[in-house]
Amino acid sequence: MPDHGRRGRPGARSSAGVGVNGEAAPSSVTANADLARLTTVRTGGIAEFFARAGSEAELLELLTWAAATAKPVSVVGSGSNLLIADEGVRGLVVKLDRELAAIAVEAPRIVCGGGARLPAVAARSAREGLSGIEFGVNIPGTIGGAVRMNANAYGGELERALEWVEIATASGVERRSPSELGFAYRRSSLAEGEIVTRAGLLLKDGDAETVRAQIASMRARRHEAQPQGIKTFGSTFKNPEDPRAEGRSAGLLLSEAGCNGLAVGGARFAPKHANFIENTGTATTAEVLAVMAEGRRRVLERFGVELEPEVQTLGVVRFPWL
Repeated sequence: MPDHGRRGRPGARSSAGVGVNGEAAPSSVTANADLARLTTVRTGGIAEFFARAGSEAELLELLTWAAATAKPVSVVGSGSNLLIADEGVRGLVVKLDRELAAIAVEAPRIVCGGGARLPAVAARSAREGLSGIEFGVNIPGTIGGAVRMNANAYGGELERALEWVEIATASGVERRSPSELGFAYRRSSLAEGEIVTRAGLLLKDGDAETVRAQIASMRARRHEAQPQGIKTFGSTFKNPEDPRAEGRSAGLLLSEAGCNGLAVGGARFAPKHANFIENTGTATTAEVLAVMAEGRRRVLERFGVELEPEVQTLGVVRFPWL
């Protein structure tokens, strides 16, 4: 696949009627779709094929076509924790919307589509006086991404609220419990091509005003500690468990290693918080990786701690130190 970079990116074109291995693509599929615009850091290339799925039936049609044509399947959620290869992504990239991004209340449960944004789920829960997902206001991703990453923030963790998830593959949809998802720190056992279509959250009855106040407090803490109004994918490295870190976060280690403001091309560690990489306007994914590599090298040299990436990748993205 050619790398169109930031210059002259072609617009997506319809793939309706296009034959791949003798199989006509569903009408929702487009070819050569720009993916950078679907991420918060705004880097990366194009998708070979792209489609939005608004219902379970639409998603299964797409997955069946991808399986029949031997196309790998990837998902883009909010694009808030995602780094896409400059060379683009082969296969089919799917984004969930409409029914698969809806939020429904079945108190004390919230049932939401895999494409529902976690801050919206937290806000809806607060309006209903349901507690247990407040931390989600500070995670700008989708429920599907949160399940895949076992998202956590400010003492809250998705696993504690999650009752069940429904997972789609070309073979159909199955329901799984949290115990079947292999949850660990910032990871799950979901396999490539397994897509979270819906999730049920079992929450607790609470006072709506109290829950709203907790959400407001969490939002304020995030705004105070993290850079706002920049193009970034959020936290770059996981907080290390290595005892040599002496309890310091990845951001503090990077800061003490002199990484605040460190830049390569259009990518830099944010001056306010060194665990956030900012696209200052012209960054490529390659430049982001170079900044990550230099920050990781400095922390390893100074503290003996090997930082592990938190950001997820799509396409062939090679971390320079691996």
